[in-house]
Amino acid sequence: MERKNAWDKYPENKRDSVFQFAEKYRQFISGCKTERECAEKFANMARNAGYTDLEEIIQSKESLKPGDKVYATNMGKAMAMYIIGEQPIEQGMNILGAHIDSPRLDLKQVPLYEDTQMAMLDTHYYGGVKKYQWVTIPLALHGVFVKKDGTVIPVSIGDKSGDPVFGVSDLLIHLADEQMQKKAAKAVEGENLDVLIGSIPAPKSEDGKEESGEKVKERVKANILSILAKEYQIEEEDFISAEIEVVPAGEARDYGFDRSMIMGYGHDDRVCAYPSFMAMLDMDGVPKRTSVCLLVDKEEIGSVGATGMHSLFFENMTAELLNAAGQYSELALRRAMANSKVLSSDVSAAFDPNYPEVSEKKNAAYFGNGLVFNKYTGARGKSGSNDANAEYMAHLRDILDRNDVSYQTSELGKVDQGGGGTIAYILANYGMEVIDSGVAVLNMHAPWEIISKIDLYEAYRGYKTFLIEA
Repeated sequence: MERKNAWDKYPENKRDSVFQFAEKYRQFISGCKTERECAEKFANMARNAGYTDLEEIIQSKESLKPGDKVYATNMGKAMAMYIIGEQPIEQGMNILGAHIDSPRLDLKQVPLYEDTQMAMLDTHYYGGVKKYQWVTIPLALHGVFVKKDGTVIPVSIGDKSGDPVFGVSDLLIHLADEQMQKKAAKAVEGENLDVLIGSIPAPKSEDGKEESGEKVKERVKANILSILAKEYQIEEEDFISAEIEVVPAGEARDYGFDRSMIMGYGHDDRVCAYPSFMAMLDMDGVPKRTSVCLLVDKEEIGSVGATGMHSLFFENMTAELLNAAGQYSELALRRAMANSKVLSSDVSAAFDPNYPEVSEKKNAAYFGNGLVFNKYTGARGKSGSNDANAEYMAHLRDILDRNDVSYQTSELGKVDQGGGGTIAYILANYGMEVIDSGVAVLNMHAPWEIISKIDLYEAYRGYKTFLIEA
């Protein structure tokens, strides 16, 4: 069975919608490199589009009716959006679920130190990364410091014009004989992913002594602390209550002579989160079933914690929604969850002609073939997988074919090659119909990943079709 290339549906003079949508997405991932930045941007866009904070509805005890649009945020790192449908909510929802965290380096709680007159930041990598990919590239710092009085100080250094950048050094080839003999997993150790941030020592006073009047042993570190205090009102102890992420510096770029692709940081999984969000924003009228876009955190480390999919955030917000719509009961909540249909929107591995040996060509995802469905993910014997029902796959085929949405099916590499997981199995615990769907990605989990613009656009069209007709 052969799938047609989706570009063929759009002759050269009819590709404006594809490229315009892709450009807005490129700008989005260039400016939103953390889950906090994504959640804040999405919440602002939702408000501007007429969505109301669910917390305001709860406080005012306002009633919700079909067509009303609300959103809820979770600790500034995750969010859920709802459009109330014509049918009672307990008859089920159409849910687009994605995650907005991405692999990166996180600063440790006590990160700042000096070694041989160089100021360094100690890191702990987050998610599955090839550690050697994070050396010798320009890096930026994004996140927040939270003072003891609750003041939140946002930090974004390395992406604005004129900003300095940072980086992790690597061993020069002339001295790397032993390093080159190691396996790739050990060539760069996790404890060696420390970021170089400065090398100028704090100035001395006119009499030749340090300005403090006492000998400062770590003058480069002292100089960095002086800069942080002056520009950000940050003290060293404020690192304890900070969440600072080290991410690739620079904007996403068009990729290829034909500009058919985008190279950027965080395609996994913002390339699914963005079209999911936009599908909700662009819906007209009142849907039959309540429509939902759920964007969560912590997927890359197991969907754990208060902002991950394992938390009760979505269930709790749905209970509040039912209550505000005058439909709440414990049984109604259980029915609403169990009767729902979900696209667990996460990326899939694109076939790479440089590494054909890891894929089985009949069951691989290809650039240009549209939205990808993974009936199951998991590892080897489908371990850890949600395995979608054939009836649900047939239903999706029907609505997508009727709306001329390009799609394909895939597995995550050859059977014994490896594997991976998504949030699908967690939502399936409620008894929902769930399948993994998303966009094919090259260089997945690398600092710079690559996607096809046409696949992004077909994902958007597919998600919108799902919300309306599933």
